[in-house]
Amino acid sequence: MKKFIFSTMILVACFVSAQAQRKAVSILGDSYSTFQYYLTPDTNYVWYFARPDAKRTDVASVRQTWWYKFISENGFKLCVNNSFSGSTICNTGYRNEDYSDRSFITRMDYLGCPDMILIFGCTNDCWAKSPVGQYKYDKWSGTDLCSFRPAMAKMLAHITERYINTEVYFILNSDMRDDIVESCRTICQHYGVPCIELKAIDKMNGHPTVKGMSQIAQQLKDAIIKK
Repeated sequence: MKKFIFSTMILVACFVSAQAQRKAVSILGDSYSTFQYYLTPDTNYVWYFARPDAKRTDVASVRQTWWYKFISENGFKLCVNNSFSGSTICNTGYRNEDYSDRSFITRMDYLGCPDMILIFGCTNDCWAKSPVGQYKYDKWSGTDLCSFRPAMAKMLAHITERYINTEVYFILNSDMRDDIVESCRTICQHYGVPCIELKAIDKMNGHPTVKGMSQIAQQLKDAIIKK
């Protein structure tokens, strides 16, 4: 009986240890990373709903999202998903509106305490035709942060400094303008953040389908797990 209890205790300890060693992943994203009821805070705008419109998307379950697949299939756990549909990295959004209530640089402090951060952005900066601006790596003014390049630099500088000993990856959508792609590559290189450039993602209404979600998860696995 004592041997049985001791063996059980060892198994429980091993299980707890294994759980403790699982990396916690946080996501800072836009519509591509949303799913109803899985966002922090839950007031963020959503593109993917628990009851989807078939004319909008074929993604019908959270298990089909790129981030759920990547996290579950690689033995990680979700820390925080702070994604906001339609959000830009900079403070200038669609129709030149002030998006400082939802921009990436506004939300970047609210990612919990992760081991890994996946930043999936710039799609809306591209689509909204937000000002691109100039490369600037310090002393950002409020005006600077209304443009993509300075805001992107501010975001990576802050995140790599604030989240100590945390893996940070930037995910670059496929089908982006050349100036956006070049900007992401340049700024990521400046801060030593890997820029994972997605290729040929299947989309519907500009957003990943079930197939596209699987493609994203696989390309992330290839870049992060198999590196």
